[in-house]
Amino acid sequence: MKRNSVRKNFIYNVVYQLLIHFLPLVTIPYVSRVLGADGIGVYSYTYSIVYYFMIFAILGLANYGNRTIAKVRDNREELSKTFKEIRIMQLFSSIAMVVLYVAYLMVFNVEDKTIAIAQILYLLSCVFDISWFFFGLEKFKLSITWNTTIKLIALALIFIFVRTPGDVWTYTVILGGSTLLSQLVLWLYVKKYADRVKVSIASVKRHIVPNLRLFLTVVGVTFFKVMDKTMIGLLSDMSEVGYYENAEKISQAPVVIVMALGTVMLPRMSNMYGKGDHSGAKEMIRKSIKVAMFLSFAMVFGLIAISQDFSVVFFGPGFVKSGTLMQILAVTIVFLAWGNVIRTQYLVPREYDREYATSAFLGAGVNLIINLALIPSMAAIGACVGTVFAEVAVAAYQTFVVRKKLPIKEYIFSSVQFLWKALLMFIIIMMVPIVGGDWNPATRVTVQIIVGVITYGVLNYKYVTEELLSKSLFHKND
Repeated sequence: MKRNSVRKNFIYNVVYQLLIHFLPLVTIPYVSRVLGADGIGVYSYTYSIVYYFMIFAILGLANYGNRTIAKVRDNREELSKTFKEIRIMQLFSSIAMVVLYVAYLMVFNVEDKTIAIAQILYLLSCVFDISWFFFGLEKFKLSITWNTTIKLIALALIFIFVRTPGDVWTYTVILGGSTLLSQLVLWLYVKKYADRVKVSIASVKRHIVPNLRLFLTVVGVTFFKVMDKTMIGLLSDMSEVGYYENAEKISQAPVVIVMALGTVMLPRMSNMYGKGDHSGAKEMIRKSIKVAMFLSFAMVFGLIAISQDFSVVFFGPGFVKSGTLMQILAVTIVFLAWGNVIRTQYLVPREYDREYATSAFLGAGVNLIINLALIPSMAAIGACVGTVFAEVAVAAYQTFVVRKKLPIKEYIFSSVQFLWKALLMFIIIMMVPIVGGDWNPATRVTVQIIVGVITYGVLNYKYVTEELLSKSLFHKND
């Protein structure tokens, strides 16, 4: 099977991640003003509930399926068998969760039940989700093409049909339906890469234990990613959930570029480790850490600088608090970026599943304790503080695990240059309002972004031209 270059797949996956995360951002200014903080809070809270069922439906396949398919992709017969075995396991778990969610809706006195019913579309998408198969094959372009089309249609439908504060149901159906359709269309291409084969129950069972090990990680990650919205809704009110939802979307949006790198590199690193190319893999990690830190330090300080004005301009005057939340959450970007490289390029490909799961539960525990202590008095701000400490704990533990396997000190020293340059960029950005005087917030934010990009680019000119844009970046084994 012909392998695609890391560079090309990285570009494809950046586009894919930007599509998933940034297209919804196009609608946020409109939706925030139409639905308000309460409407967005209701959507976010009900989604956080169905998401718990979704993780049990898909189990650990995002990483396990990707990794396993990558190992056998050069053998069509083995690939076909592996795909069907994993698919059968997924079918049982996802259908079981659909049944349980319906039972939950029927038995319990569910708040905002109409919206909760519409959220089942997301759960149904898990039944048909085979994105892990195409990611393992490194066929990112296929997903991008269809997702672009479907997301653009969903974007148009939101502007057409979501017109009043009562249209939360319509908004939910459009988003959930587009997600389901995105999964269904991929099935049109399965036969091109895999054949129909017979498999035994025993062969299906061999995937259960390793998949569950990664599933434990998913549970841990979910608890400290999604629990914030659930706990804010339970311990505070829906408007606070709305403020947090919008702040999180913006503060986490820049990370998708780094996350895209991890998604692309996971199957490649799994393949390299499987062939015993450890030196090549270590060199890939070194380059990835440098790219991740170059991007993330700029994101952190840039976002902190513009958050207050940006929240008013982007979300509307009713979302001033989201600006403060964004500044707190921005701190997590560096730790998310660092941890993403460590886990997707070392822990997961090397099957350090227990250590990965431990780090996730550590983060969940830290987040839970801080949330319980701070949300009752500080609402969404308390949840943001919990998230920051959780991400620090996860990155620190994962780094501790690999300290004897990877040259961590070298990675840290090579990253310091980006820290001080980002700090200098921050100082210059903060001087813009002084120079601009009476500029309106929109103009001020625009100028700050332009000045920040130019400043950081000039300060890192040598790295950008000699390494980041060099054809040698990620060249090995392409």
